[in-house]
Amino acid sequence: SRVHQYAPETASPVRLLWLAARRDRSTFTSGAGLDYDTLVKGELDPATLARFAATLAGQGLDLADYHLLPVHPWQWWNKLSVSFAAEVAQQRLVLLGEGDDAYLAQQSIRTFFNTSHPDKHYVKTAMSVLNMGFMRGLSAAYMEATPAINDWLAQLIAGDEVFRAARFSIIRERAAIGYHHRQYERATDRYSPYRKMLAALWRESPVPQLGEGQRLATMASLLHTDADGASLAGALIAESGLAPEVWLRRYLDAYLVPVLHSFYQYDLVYMPHGENVILVIEDGAVDRVIFKDIAEEICVMDPDAVLPPAVERIKAEVPEEMKILSIFTDVFDCYLRFLNAALAGEGVLDEDTFWRTAAESVRAYQESMPQLADKSPSTTVRATSA
Repeated sequence: SRVHQYAPETASPVRLLWLAARRDRSTFTSGAGLDYDTLVKGELDPATLARFAATLAGQGLDLADYHLLPVHPWQWWNKLSVSFAAEVAQQRLVLLGEGDDAYLAQQSIRTFFNTSHPDKHYVKTAMSVLNMGFMRGLSAAYMEATPAINDWLAQLIAGDEVFRAARFSIIRERAAIGYHHRQYERATDRYSPYRKMLAALWRESPVPQLGEGQRLATMASLLHTDADGASLAGALIAESGLAPEVWLRRYLDAYLVPVLHSFYQYDLVYMPHGENVILVIEDGAVDRVIFKDIAEEICVMDPDAVLPPAVERIKAEVPEEMKILSIFTDVFDCYLRFLNAALAGEGVLDEDTFWRTAAESVRAYQESMPQLADKSPSTTVRATSA
């Protein structure tokens, strides 16, 4: 029953639960131009806010003393109601009930898209479940810098000619909130799952960015095949009316070029796998791409880079010979080779043409940026035609 309620593939509507968290036990941070009151009034309608305030008032409590915090229903009933029972008993946490908006779980399981109001934020919640090798919690401490990191990257992208030419963008994580359980924080180290049980963030929706006739798809969906073995990528190519290699080149110029430019120009890498990349589709072709899941995934591989204090944590010292794996592994090995196999298996595009087109996209970028030609050979993507 839990699978039917919450699994992304069932597309079941979910209403998130909301907690009131004492302000002296919770931390709220937001990006430039956004404050707590503005966010909450944008996400919850006046009737819902009044209902939540009345619930608190009925217990002799004041909404002004609390932050409102969305939680996954499963997390509340299976984890928080037990492991945070003392916090509830002492009214540091108060269950307010469901919000009125309906959401759909995304492929990451813990992130929700608002179907009642698609222009509102995604909501990412903490879940104490093991999925793909990781406990899917959210650290209250780690979340504090999230909005600042997103603002920094958005500003960098907006000021770069190559990114602007590709119309590359991100959807920012605009605000985050985390609850600090003082006993757990005293008893555990910063990596403990007990410190990652109660936090949330709000991420921009890409819907307001869409033009007429445009629609969205995760890049992961290109690999989906139906019962007859036909892929979504193949269906989009057919819909576009473009030659398969022309369709592929447009997609690669939209996706791969920003990845390459980030790497060469800024020593900046992402986790650009299929679920973290949103495609803007127009007439069956990829018009541009949007990256998400920024603060937890990006890295500047230059320990001497000058970054704002709030963004410092994304710097890392990486051995020179390992840097290029962020592209070879995450892009070519973990994604493009599977797209190649899907298209070749359907007879849409043969393997040689696929990789030749990829090489041409890489080479065109390299030729357009001769000032970056002095990059070490150990960190160079070498484009060779098949």
